[in-house]
Amino acid sequence: MSLRNRELVNLVLVGVVGTAAFGSAWIAHTNRVSAEALVDVALIAGLFLAAHLVVRRTAAQADPTLLPLVALLTSIGLTMNFRLNPADGRRQAVWVAIGILAFALTLVLLRFDYRVLEQYRYVFGVTAIILLLLPSLPVIGQRVNGVRLWVHVGRLQFQPGEVAKLLLVLFLAGYLREKREVLAQGRLKDFGPLLVIWGAAMLVLLQTSDLGSALLYFGVFVGMLYVATDRLSYVLAGGALFVLGSGLLYSALSRVQARVIIWLHPWTDHKIPCFNGTLDYRQNCQSYQLVRSLYSIGNGGYGGTGIGRETTTTLAGTPLIPELNTDFIFSAITQGIGLIGAAGVILVFMVLVARGMRVSLLAQDGFSKLLAVGLAFGLALQTFIIVGGVLRVVPLTGITLPFVSYGGSSVLANFIALALLLLVSHRARITGAAR
Repeated sequence: MSLRNRELVNLVLVGVVGTAAFGSAWIAHTNRVSAEALVDVALIAGLFLAAHLVVRRTAAQADPTLLPLVALLTSIGLTMNFRLNPADGRRQAVWVAIGILAFALTLVLLRFDYRVLEQYRYVFGVTAIILLLLPSLPVIGQRVNGVRLWVHVGRLQFQPGEVAKLLLVLFLAGYLREKREVLAQGRLKDFGPLLVIWGAAMLVLLQTSDLGSALLYFGVFVGMLYVATDRLSYVLAGGALFVLGSGLLYSALSRVQARVIIWLHPWTDHKIPCFNGTLDYRQNCQSYQLVRSLYSIGNGGYGGTGIGRETTTTLAGTPLIPELNTDFIFSAITQGIGLIGAAGVILVFMVLVARGMRVSLLAQDGFSKLLAVGLAFGLALQTFIIVGGVLRVVPLTGITLPFVSYGGSSVLANFIALALLLLVSHRARITGAAR
């Protein structure tokens, strides 16, 4: 069976699973069995079929598992978003359609040689800084839940940091490919442009209080630097800088202190001052979201309550967990399909990352290797940060679960990243076969 036929068979299997899951959510919402739900399913399935046809024409030798794995994660996200809020679920479906369109355009425009992107590495680096700076500007910048992540222009609201993440990976892949030999020798002057771009990105992220993205970018930076130079000392130095920076931020920013305290001590048996000045237990004010999330996960048990039967609101209709479809969507998934199902979702992410890393191993040139590593490692680290935060393994941050959480900017950037991985995989197989 050819690679693309394997991809098509996997997409059909994903379609069956996704239809069953969405059907459960639909029945729970409408209290009736109707073929009307199949219209929405058919539209999404048709979009992924169109994406498959584009891959068949532009990257016929690409890895056949990447697109079906993303389709599975996307179907889980759409199902849970519809279950939590049908209006948000439909908006998310629109963003998925836009993301697939961007995916197809990326494949078509870069089908001959995506490595042309390396020529614009400095443009990507500077553009990433500008995008990260936009939420800090007056009028268009918006502060939501204590952080400045959003830009609001007219009726359009987007999160520029998601696109900036992709541009920074492109910059790092191009610069590290060019300078990897001298960087491996430890010449300080060759770190100049690299540290300027990275340092500026970190400062902007700290100014906007988006510490989750700062951690993500720092990890990707260190990981790609290690792959480019094979110097373990850089990883150790990066770890030392992370510990030092974390200590300084903890002492300087009350927001970081609060996140650490919530992480270590979410419950109290005595009342403390809350944000509004009243006295209450921490689990009823500062750590309210995290504690309710842990209760939600515990309610799912091993097998889950079933999709559509999750307890997400009070009897009055008030959400039990604020921002459930973004920061805490994994807790809703775990309640619905249980520990076993949630482990399966994590396994899907692991396989997706492993296939991305395999693409890097097969690539024949330095830029392609570093690009694939950056995209795959960024996906892995982002998943770990958000899932670890929900499970109280690490302090909670406000980044999204790729392809699953509600958010158009994230969906758009991740589908473009998927297209780049497929292009790298396609070229790697063709180049390898030629040799």
